[in-house]
Amino acid sequence: MNISVFGLGYVGAVTAGCLSQQGHRIIGVDLHPAKVTAFNDGISPIVEPGLGELLKTGSASGQITATLDPKQAVAESDASIICVGTPSLPSGSLDLGYVRKVSAQIAEALEQSGKEHVLIFRSTMLPGSTRQIVADVFAPLVVAGKIHIYYCPEFLREGTAVADFKDPSLSVVGTEDGNPPRHAEISSLLGGTPSILRWEGAEMIKYSCNYLHALKVGFANEIGRLSKHLGEDGMRVMNVVCQDTKLNISRYYMRPGTPFGGSCLPKDVSALRAFARQQGITLPLLEGTLPTNESHQNLFMQLIEGKEKRRIGFLGLAFKADTDDLRGSPLVAAAETLYGRGNTLSIYDPQINLSRLIGSNEEQIQKRMPHLAQLMKKTPEEVLAESDVIVVSQKCASLEVLRAAARPDHVVIDVNGWAELATLPWQYEGICW
Repeated sequence: MNISVFGLGYVGAVTAGCLSQQGHRIIGVDLHPAKVTAFNDGISPIVEPGLGELLKTGSASGQITATLDPKQAVAESDASIICVGTPSLPSGSLDLGYVRKVSAQIAEALEQSGKEHVLIFRSTMLPGSTRQIVADVFAPLVVAGKIHIYYCPEFLREGTAVADFKDPSLSVVGTEDGNPPRHAEISSLLGGTPSILRWEGAEMIKYSCNYLHALKVGFANEIGRLSKHLGEDGMRVMNVVCQDTKLNISRYYMRPGTPFGGSCLPKDVSALRAFARQQGITLPLLEGTLPTNESHQNLFMQLIEGKEKRRIGFLGLAFKADTDDLRGSPLVAAAETLYGRGNTLSIYDPQINLSRLIGSNEEQIQKRMPHLAQLMKKTPEEVLAESDVIVVSQKCASLEVLRAAARPDHVVIDVNGWAELATLPWQYEGICW
């Protein structure tokens, strides 16, 4: 393909060099004459292992050229990739000025030429940015079928960017509706086997990754600070923590859904937070862990009460499936609040036998919901028959049973992502989807 790359900074330079090695003809575009001259001379504008050789080879063969003229670049290419910067404003918000300026230049060039074109946004942009720019700048071209727009975030690390391009840790293609790209070559153009999402999902993934990376660094440093204060080797502590690839370094717990609960996490997070305060150690991430969980519980409650129906059923009450542990359960907290506000509750959880609860499990439930026995039902059918809103946190009833008892006026809130619930004849909503 003939591809124009707008923005010859870090992402643009690496993208141009690697695509030229794949056999594509690259036309670089930048507003800085020095960068354009360097590209035409095969000189890398940045220090990055392996990039200088790619640009030198591409320039010598004519595979890579550069220009200050965006119209020329669009005229000579089948696709354009926008890689310009999105710096922070003094307020901390994102500056899309460069992206919008380049988008307007491409739109103007296409309106004059009348040619059909593929456009890929690669600049990091907040969710909703692509759709807004398309509406503001490209709407007439989209309606005319003259432009096809994708959002493909980059996952390049400085120092290993060329290797990351060739073997990306993640590959994502965003389309307008989340369906596969109309142009099949887009899926392989930037490496890997991409996940296909809507524009907003693809934009969100880039920020989710960077947010997670920042959290990991911050978490490790907080553990390090506390360990050093105690005379312990923080590096050694984290090395041992990372040996657990079943829970700690894995996808476990990485599912949006119910707030965390149970007998361990709330208690231990609270205890460590109190301990750090006593020691005079500032750990902002730790301080924010319980409040963010409380915010999620509040959202959960708003979702239930926002349906403005007073008969509410629960399928699952323990803090997770296959246990009768009610300590710290977000479902118990929700049921307790709803009951206290005068709602009628029906609850089914096959693991809970109130006569068998012992110790602190029994003590907590007797203190918080001494009337629980009156609310428990023997079958899921009873819960559905007596409820208008059903909160499903566990797979404690088969789909066949639920299908037979479902009503069109039922509102179902899926807490943990049982996707098949959306196929049943009722009104479905997930807590995070």
